[in-house]
Amino acid sequence: MQHLTTTHWPGKAARTGGLMSMLLLAGCHPAPDSPSMRPGPGAPPSVAVARVTREDLARLLTLPAEFRPKTEVELHAKVTGYVDRMNVDFGDRVKAGQLLATLEVPELYDQLRNAAALWERAGADATNAEQIRLRLEAVNREHPNLVAPQEMDTARARAGAAQAAAQAARAEVEKFETMTNFTRITAPFAGVITRRSADPGALVAAGTAGTGPDGPLLRLSDNYQLRLDFEVTVDYVQYIHAGSVVTARVDSLGGRVVNGVITRFSSRVNPETRTMLVEMEVPNPDLLLVPGMYAAVTLPVEQHARTLAVPISAVSGGRNPVVYRVGGNGELEARPVRLGLETPERWEILEGLREGDQVVVGRPPVVPAGEKVTPVAAAGQ
Repeated sequence: MQHLTTTHWPGKAARTGGLMSMLLLAGCHPAPDSPSMRPGPGAPPSVAVARVTREDLARLLTLPAEFRPKTEVELHAKVTGYVDRMNVDFGDRVKAGQLLATLEVPELYDQLRNAAALWERAGADATNAEQIRLRLEAVNREHPNLVAPQEMDTARARAGAAQAAAQAARAEVEKFETMTNFTRITAPFAGVITRRSADPGALVAAGTAGTGPDGPLLRLSDNYQLRLDFEVTVDYVQYIHAGSVVTARVDSLGGRVVNGVITRFSSRVNPETRTMLVEMEVPNPDLLLVPGMYAAVTLPVEQHARTLAVPISAVSGGRNPVVYRVGGNGELEARPVRLGLETPERWEILEGLREGDQVVVGRPPVVPAGEKVTPVAAAGQ
């Protein structure tokens, strides 16, 4: 191979020699339109084709959805008192049974001690009444008719009443013991503290609703297991079944994909929105998913199993769909077809083709039907 690296022309002879060399090199390569670059006469043109195959097709429905905790509770004080200790703050992860806060209720402990003293006194009275009854019954057995029947009945009644009073006093003690346990607020399940509404020294009232002193001290959410809720319009309610596969994409996490199944649905269409609530459960052990995040849920509807399918680009013709089929002899044939389900990549073929047929993909061929072509497998087929 000759390389030309000349940078100057010293004379006429050199210029003439260089020009001759360039002409010789040009003669070594055929022109683009030379006969050696064009297809030979009668050679059939090539067309990209794909096989008709059997596939499972489904229309995909995409809906907006929102994550929320599987379980969420607001923890209230059941007794009125002052916050003694607050052991957690919002964002803290807690375990089931963990002590979250304690309340200070001095009068409650005084009531408990008073109830315990009354129980002790009632127990002593019950013991004394029972001993009197037992002594009278012993005397009556040794000396019949010595003790009047009325006196025996009175002794038995007093013993029973004293026993009942002791039981009531014990119940009162147990009541105050239970109330003192209410001064310890513990986590009913493992989760994350998502709100804290009181600080040590604050007065809180016993209650189950409201705000301020009557409101909740803490809010606890089970973020380790989330619910993903979405609404399905009435047109697609018939395709919703428990266990159906669902895919969710979370754009706020860089397009993270979460796979799951439908766990439950309300089985009732909201008359105002004409939608039905559907839910799937999503494990969240790393707590990357946060309640309140949005997701795009995709679920298959109108599924057709093992049906004939061709690429979308193989169908043309608008209202009168046509597919160009390459026969066994290489002839191109315009074949009318009846279409079924359409997906982003495939058309379902109900009539007009058979499994294994080769069809032209891409733009409609410029070769008229009846002419021979050379089929070439399209990329990805």
